[in-house]
Amino acid sequence: MRRYPAVALLLAVLFAAVLELRAQKSKREFQLHADSEEFWTLVDRDAKLSMVGTGFGFTEGPVWDPEGFVHVSDEVTNKIFRLYADGRKEELVSLGDPDGNTYDRQHRLIDCASVLRAIIRLDRDGKYEILAERFEGKKFNSPNDVVTGPDGALYFTDPTLDLPEGQKQEITFKGVYRLDPSGKVSLLTKELSQPNGLAFSPDGKKFYVDDSEQRNIRVFDFTMDHTLANGRMFAEEPGGKGDGVPDGMKVDLAGNLYVTGPKGIWIWNALGRHLGTIEMPEQSANLAWGDPDYGTLYITATTSVYKLRTRTHGFVPYLSR
Repeated sequence: MRRYPAVALLLAVLFAAVLELRAQKSKREFQLHADSEEFWTLVDRDAKLSMVGTGFGFTEGPVWDPEGFVHVSDEVTNKIFRLYADGRKEELVSLGDPDGNTYDRQHRLIDCASVLRAIIRLDRDGKYEILAERFEGKKFNSPNDVVTGPDGALYFTDPTLDLPEGQKQEITFKGVYRLDPSGKVSLLTKELSQPNGLAFSPDGKKFYVDDSEQRNIRVFDFTMDHTLANGRMFAEEPGGKGDGVPDGMKVDLAGNLYVTGPKGIWIWNALGRHLGTIEMPEQSANLAWGDPDYGTLYITATTSVYKLRTRTHGFVPYLSR
């Protein structure tokens, strides 16, 4: 009879070993996949991915600060952190489900606060004020990502991806909006099913927004009166279940797009040609240009934040005039 516990223990160890082996086989690895030689003008063939920090719940909304840290939203612990190069985390604010972030032209942190269903502005001590929470008297769904426009206004998406459980959807569509410095909110488009990441071209003439449900990226002409026109398909990012969907996006100075998607970051040129993919060890959700020359991609990927040095430099809208 005394042998049975030993046998059970052995079986448990073997079962654990099998699970570990399966996990190792299924775990992603950092890889660079080029679909065009142009890809290698943007990323070195021997580029190395570095981990900046880990141990988060789910990372989003990276924003580089010249003082040497990255703002990072953690949607599980409901906090925004300052993450330093040595991996040190410094809590800025505890806030229900923070999401995409940016700086405005005055270098103030702007956050999409999903639980508040609002766009907020934070000071250096983590105190915040609500800039906008309604459109035509109705509460936003769950603001997701935000960018500073060429006119200094804030542009943001409002899907239902993080609509707080038990709360009513008051706006019947999922919109993309403009918030001007006076606090006026204008609807730009409601034709996407789940708008998510968004970006401007460096010349301010094109506006990109991806749709996480449709797994595509659309492009619009940005007009002189701050509206969108001529919406059309730019690219698609198909993938399998669990591979990830189009989410955060950024643009380099040459107008190439870097869009998180299935298995990592998809790079597109300004004509909509897929140049290649940066496959990540964890599914990426968003990214930002950082370091003093804005030549490094800081990537929020599930429980971690990574960085990857590139051969190009980022277009950072809030620094542009």
